[in-house]
Amino acid sequence: MNRKNFRPQFFSLLFFVFSSFAQAQTPLLELNAGFYRIEVEVAADPQTRQRGLMHRRQMPANRGMLFIFTEAGKHCMWMRNTFIPLSVAFLDEDATIINIEDMRAQTDDNHCAARPARYALEMNLGWFSSKAIRAGTRIGGVEKAPRVR
Repeated sequence: MNRKNFRPQFFSLLFFVFSSFAQAQTPLLELNAGFYRIEVEVAADPQTRQRGLMHRRQMPANRGMLFIFTEAGKHCMWMRNTFIPLSVAFLDEDATIINIEDMRAQTDDNHCAARPARYALEMNLGWFSSKAIRAGTRIGGVEKAPRVR
């Protein structure tokens, strides 16, 4: 293999290893919505909130990502470089769902909280509706989340 062909392959491998390592380093937390157990990666710092679930090709059925914001606000989410369609639930300070939005993969459309939210919980598309979870449902376990950085 000549040096010219090696370089792109090396950087692709390096990106894959780094991405896998970054995913593995994201803290996990167990939440619940009624009797449904949810395992979430926690995005509590600017880097993990910005990266979110980008570049993922799949996510297990009861796995998601909890975004913790520094303060309650009308936060918005988008799907640039996110390959799996998702549903996002915006949660207030008490971890009660404000609203749920369905998001198409690889779009820049904004999906926003209907009123100030402190958290956002992303799950596979349709997860909330398939379990009849809607606005007003409290998500348990959020109080055990690490402090935002």
